[in-house]
Amino acid sequence: MGQETPMLRQYRRIKAEHQEAILLFRLGDFYEMFMEDAEVAAGILEIVLTSREAGKEGRIPMCGIPVHAASGYIARLIEKGFKVAICEQVEDPKKAKGLVKREVVKIITPGTLTDLELLDEKNNNYLMGIAVAGDYYGLAVSDLSTGDFLVTQFPRADLHLLVDELHHWQPREILVAEEIQEEVARLARQTSALVTPRPAREFQPATARERLCEHFQVVSLEGFGCQYLDAAVAAAGAVLAYFQETQKARLEHLATVRTYFLDDFMRLDLFTRRNLELVRTIRENKTHGSLLWVLDRTVTAMGARLLRKWIEQPLRHQDEIEERLERVAAFYHHHDLREEFRGLLKSVCDLQRLLARLSCGTVNPRELLALGRTLALLPQAKELLVQDDTPALAEQVRDLDLLPALSSLLTSAIREDAPAGPKEGNIFCRGYHPELDELLQASQEGKGWIAGLERKERERTGIKSLKVGFNQVFGYYIEVTKANLAAVPEDYQRRQTLANAERFITPELKKYEELVLGAEERRIALEYELFLELRRRVLDDLPQLRQIALTLAELDVLAALAETAVKNDYCRPVITRDRQVKITAGRHPVVEKVLPPGEFVPNDTLLDGEKHRLQIITGPNMAGKSTYMRQVALIVLMAQIGSFIPAAAAEIGLVDRIFTRVGAADDLAGGQSTFMVEMNELANILHHATADSLLILDEIGRGTSTYDGLSIAWAALEYLWDPEKIGARTLFATHYHELIELEKYLPGVENLNVVVAKKDEKIIFLRKIMPGGSDESYGIEVARLAGLPKTLLDRAGTILAGLEAKEEKNVARRIAEKKPVLLQMPLFHPGEEELTKELLALKLDEITPRRALELLYRWQERLTRQKKEA
Repeated sequence: MGQETPMLRQYRRIKAEHQEAILLFRLGDFYEMFMEDAEVAAGILEIVLTSREAGKEGRIPMCGIPVHAASGYIARLIEKGFKVAICEQVEDPKKAKGLVKREVVKIITPGTLTDLELLDEKNNNYLMGIAVAGDYYGLAVSDLSTGDFLVTQFPRADLHLLVDELHHWQPREILVAEEIQEEVARLARQTSALVTPRPAREFQPATARERLCEHFQVVSLEGFGCQYLDAAVAAAGAVLAYFQETQKARLEHLATVRTYFLDDFMRLDLFTRRNLELVRTIRENKTHGSLLWVLDRTVTAMGARLLRKWIEQPLRHQDEIEERLERVAAFYHHHDLREEFRGLLKSVCDLQRLLARLSCGTVNPRELLALGRTLALLPQAKELLVQDDTPALAEQVRDLDLLPALSSLLTSAIREDAPAGPKEGNIFCRGYHPELDELLQASQEGKGWIAGLERKERERTGIKSLKVGFNQVFGYYIEVTKANLAAVPEDYQRRQTLANAERFITPELKKYEELVLGAEERRIALEYELFLELRRRVLDDLPQLRQIALTLAELDVLAALAETAVKNDYCRPVITRDRQVKITAGRHPVVEKVLPPGEFVPNDTLLDGEKHRLQIITGPNMAGKSTYMRQVALIVLMAQIGSFIPAAAAEIGLVDRIFTRVGAADDLAGGQSTFMVEMNELANILHHATADSLLILDEIGRGTSTYDGLSIAWAALEYLWDPEKIGARTLFATHYHELIELEKYLPGVENLNVVVAKKDEKIIFLRKIMPGGSDESYGIEVARLAGLPKTLLDRAGTILAGLEAKEEKNVARRIAEKKPVLLQMPLFHPGEEELTKELLALKLDEITPRRALELLYRWQERLTRQKKEA
């Protein structure tokens, strides 16, 4: 008493090296946790917190989880943002002299998961490294469970790009140098990522470059395109260092790093990803109801993850888009081929994650058998695709190495009923290894003799209840009830006394027990050695296996897009380099799926850089303005990922960015009002949109007073329209009906409205987009549809009539007094005699904001003409 045990001293030493993690300390068939770790884990895992004697400290808290069920518990700890260090017994307890040696064999963090039970099969699990070198941010993104490893860099002044990339990749964990921890942590709070500070030395470009070159076995990173991108290299080196530290493995599946540049893809900011609901819905944050939900008909986990990447990174280069479209078209036009190929893919394992586990040394026998079966399907799949009438698909697989020798080896070596663990035995088929066959034979002969022993001993002793059993403590035994002890032969040797029976052995039983158990022990040890040897053999073909995995994932996505196109009646878009977006009978891909068949109303679209550059869309709430605008954006995006689109026909001029300003909400945490959030989004668009962008703007200016809002909307429209400033293709929905006058004076501006039928006090939304502006919002009629009380609606109608009359009188009065007039438009002074006379000549009931606006523009045109003539 009073002395700390050697085991606890060992625990404290190992825990001191891993203060940042909860330490799972292997004791027999349990992982134990002690002290603070135990107190934290017991609450999260909802397990019993106990205690044990710890010498001078008295009793210390402890709790434990069974090894065989550890994955579920670890998943809950990771979900709460904790890191978990796995401390295993690294020597056989039977052979240990004194305390069993233990080591941390792996550290599991949110960004380093490889266990399939901890991963979402349809989503990547990214770790991101962020570095600063000079005036640049460097970004490295990697999914250890699939082998993806990408880097990029961009100017530090463009902080918005870092925000966009954070929301694009949605990392589970972010590594940062300690000196920029606060800077990045502030941005990371917008995501659910765990921010992990790391030593600054790991982000030194020279150190990182050396580490990467050593890992990839190269003398330069030029072949990866990042040799001179110091910030990107620094981030990648830090990510690799973290993987090596936590996994304690060679990580051979991280065989390359890909450099990407933001301009290679259509740029989508945070607001656009959210507003278009690309992979998750705004309201419920679920995949159901998103674009991904509509398009995802993949049949493999690899394909599902790749489709998500394509949706979040649309292409910008026409040749790449056309290549995808050509392959989708091949599947689209060959129904039988598509069905048969997708049927084969349903039996394919998650090859990418299997290869990651293989590289990390955690792959099990069942997974290697699944790999063999997947490889066995490839010849049939290749034969399907290599046809004269599908050259695009044939080209993709013609040179693919199918590894027939490896397929044959795995399917012939591993038993159908192979266990999940490599140390349990019964992995290999008979005939795989001569010595293993001999041990199997010896074990089976011994077991056969023992199986016949019970019948023989019953006959010899006359004890009908006699039985032969086995347990791990005493081995094989003969059990006799106490009522029959008098009939026990002299050669029986007592082993164990129970309440109602005695257990015995005989010299002959002992001999066969040693034969069986010795053969079993040697067989299990040999099978483990053979499994490790087989695993190394598979690693030899890792590059070819990675290419097979990538090809199967791409083919799955292409076939899925074709299947969706057939089921949903999509067409192939024509991709052009001009700025025209011409869509015939376009449909919203998501909305049409949630409505009954045939209810969605298609609409045409024509946008370009000249006559149809900026379209102002008016109409009541609920009429379909926002749906139409989002529909156009989604159709363009779908075309640029290489998908067919929901339309009768379409020509899509390439877009460099899509911006959306749709709806707004308070940012209470950031201290920003609805209007401030809206203005921030608008500012982002005005600063970064180009003539090649597509803009979707809904209700700009509605978060403030009417005049302020109209003024901002008006000025924003003029700024976006101006080819010398932006001149982008723009859809602009508004309830400021004064803006429709811009069509008369700004070339390229045109009015559209959503058709509404009105009968008495009721309105019917026809959902059809037609040329022309609307001068009514039908606000009270929409409120009636929402179920507001009739008395309230009647009162609202009375107030509306009074406000309109008051506005007209106010305009007339100020004109008569020759004061500035604010006609829900920019201020102007009607001091010019000609304009003043024209205004004063109007009758009171003729002076409306629209009429005054027409006169204003006529006056401005006249002044402009006079100046030119002068």
